Amino acid sequence: MARSTGAAAGLVLFTLATSQFLMTLDSSVMNVSIAQVATDVGTTVTGIQTAITLYTLVMATMMITGGKVGGLIGRRRAFAIGCVVYACGSFVTALAPSLTVLIIGWSVLEGLGAALIMPAIVALVASNFATTERPRAYGLVASAGAVAVAAGPLIGGFVTTYWTWRYVFAGEVVLVVGILALTRKIADAAPEERFRLDLVGSVLSALGLGLAVFGVLRSGEWGWVLTRPGGPSWWGVSPTVWFVLAGAVVLRLFFGWEHRVVAAGREPLVRPDLLRNVRLVGGLTMFFFQFMIQAGLFFIVPLFLSVALGLSALATGVQLLPLSVSLLAAAVGVPRFLPRASPREVVRWGVVVILVGIVALMAALEIGAGPEIVGVPLFLVGLGVGALASQLGAVTVSAVPDEQSGDVGGVQNTMTNLGASLGTALAGSVLIATLTATLLAGLDDNPQVGADVAANAQVELAGGVPFVSDADLAPALEAAGLPPQEVTAIVEENTAARIGALRASLAVLALVAALALYFSRLLPTAPVGSEPVATDAPPRAPSTDAA
Repeated sequence: MARSTGAAAGLVLFTLATSQFLMTLDSSVMNVSIAQVATDVGTTVTGIQTAITLYTLVMATMMITGGKVGGLIGRRRAFAIGCVVYACGSFVTALAPSLTVLIIGWSVLEGLGAALIMPAIVALVASNFATTERPRAYGLVASAGAVAVAAGPLIGGFVTTYWTWRYVFAGEVVLVVGILALTRKIADAAPEERFRLDLVGSVLSALGLGLAVFGVLRSGEWGWVLTRPGGPSWWGVSPTVWFVLAGAVVLRLFFGWEHRVVAAGREPLVRPDLLRNVRLVGGLTMFFFQFMIQAGLFFIVPLFLSVALGLSALATGVQLLPLSVSLLAAAVGVPRFLPRASPREVVRWGVVVILVGIVALMAALEIGAGPEIVGVPLFLVGLGVGALASQLGAVTVSAVPDEQSGDVGGVQNTMTNLGASLGTALAGSVLIATLTATLLAGLDDNPQVGADVAANAQVELAGGVPFVSDADLAPALEAAGLPPQEVTAIVEENTAARIGALRASLAVLALVAALALYFSRLLPTAPVGSEPVATDAPPRAPSTDAA
């Protein structure tokens, strides 16, 4: 297989990193532009949140199938087709006159395009870079995605404030055209021997993952186990429980089916023996934890900056820049200056630095704190995430022969989607639960708040206190006819409860980081490329069936 060298390798890396950046940019841009998007397409914030949920679902459910399609038609071809589908989706989104068209363009077309592109990126790094060069290549590609999460509010805030969010999606079309022009420079392994795509496996994997992810995404509204007041209840518990359980059952059926396919000598969607590969499982597990922590932080910190402190989307993006800078520095620097370092040790120290950053932010969060408190903690978190990014992609792909890298790419991106969905949902649910309990208790105990107001709050806010700024809360209380002294007392209680809720969410992420530190023991100690890759994968049954 031809490897890219010199300037060609740099161009390939730039192309793949730009693609990864683009895949991640959408969600962060949409999150800061929700209000304007809702107005422009004639819907509500809930409608836009539905589109965001569907986008996540399409990607999570189709990644494994997208990776397998790349093995069937060639990774570069799958990458190019995915880019075309994605560009069509961006074009439709940029012109969307209604929520329905927005969902078709963004949630469906862009989601399907991403499901082809992202597994192909993993495989194309493997086919263009030697094993020893992959930590740096995967680190840069992964960091491009993480930087997009941090830069999204900056880009989206600037464009939305001074022009319109539609320009972001129109710009994506232009960017994809440039990526397609560079795609011919990318080396690709020959497509695998023709086989019939496992359609039953595709349906089962999509259904199982879809049910589980949907349940997690709705947990903030429904509750995790006990139903929130006013929410739906199925047999006495939250629907989240039943969706996650149903997803687990379907996924168990999926793996049972895959065993049958392998036993029959046909090509499965995912080889069950992959999950017996300790190195691969270790890498996937740490990917899950990385994106869980990362997504949770990118949910909590912007809330503090934009809601608690009232910063604009543009100013919020500026405050997130230290994370982007340190992340890139670590992702590039670790493979360059520590090429023979143990992946396990690099990841362990990365998780420790992330944990220190989270704890530092918890300690700095207090009433009256300004935006400057996030700088050093986010810089530390960026260093940690960059260290993980420099190792995990190379660890997972090096666990299998190169011809299986596309399959690994599909599973890997599925795990990152699951981690991100769970991280956001967990951070959000802890935040609202803590905010609600703390505020209601504070109102009950505050002598300046009337008993009737406190009792009414217990009824009206039992389902969850909204995370609002003092600037929005005070006028609403005044409009309700409350006296100034009572308004001041309620605002002060809300301020204290808000800080406590942010700390509680960060504490949960700190516990997740501590758990990740334990599971890092699954990672290899030998540097990537210093050990031979197992090539004893079961042979594929020859077939002339078309996909």
